[in-house]
Amino acid sequence: MSGWSNSTRKQRLPRNWAALRRRVIRRDGGQCTARYSDGRRCELPGVDVDHIIPDSLGGSDDMDNLALICTWHHAQKSSSEGGTAAALKRKSIQRPTSTHPALDD
Repeated sequence: MSGWSNSTRKQRLPRNWAALRRRVIRRDGGQCTARYSDGRRCELPGVDVDHIIPDSLGGSDDMDNLALICTWHHAQKSSSEGGTAAALKRKSIQRPTSTHPALDD
């Protein structure tokens, strides 16, 4: 099963996506651009061109918003973004604060 199977994102990519993807791969030297917590760059080959700020949060298809990352880092980032998107869709319910009945006068 492909990562695209349940997504409409592929239809929203720009017509020149293949050219943009090639440019990002060349610019980033074919290597994942993600950084570990100690600042080291990931040494795995980059295979996924990722939107640094996803379109769902207002990101664009501009080169400065695209980065080459490995499959592992892409999965980690996508999982995190999915949780953020779900949280943004949740409705917040404001319930009145209540006191314990024994404290009511």
